Amino acid sequence: VQLQASGGGLVEAGDSLRPSCAASGRTFSRNVMGWFRQAPGKERDFVAAISWPTSYPAYADSVKGRFTISRDNAKNTVYLQMNSLKYEDTAVYYCAARGNNIGVISRHPSQYYYWGQGTQVTVSS
Repeated sequence: VQLQASGGGLVEAGDSLRPSCAASGRTFSRNVMGWFRQAPGKERDFVAAISWPTSYPAYADSVKGRFTISRDNAKNTVYLQMNSLKYEDTAVYYCAARGNNIGVISRHPSQYYYWGQGTQVTVSS
């Protein structure tokens, strides 16, 4: 699985963005997909993930109620709808896949085998 993230940008606090992550390969639908973020000087943190085959979502407490993760298996794409953005959401956002046929969500970056290149999200206060 190869992942390509896009859709970041520079926005003001309170605005919305919807980064997407396009995956190559026929096994996208059998992967748990996750979004992580990393701010300068900080560790890579869990943001959201979506399971397969049930598409059950999980969120970090810091984004719950503001972010929504979704997937379109026909397009091999996972999305992260980000609303009510805050300055502290500023980071590079990475999409990741756990690996084929693993259906359980994990919040740990080490449990994800495939990674995209990241897309920068900058929120001005």
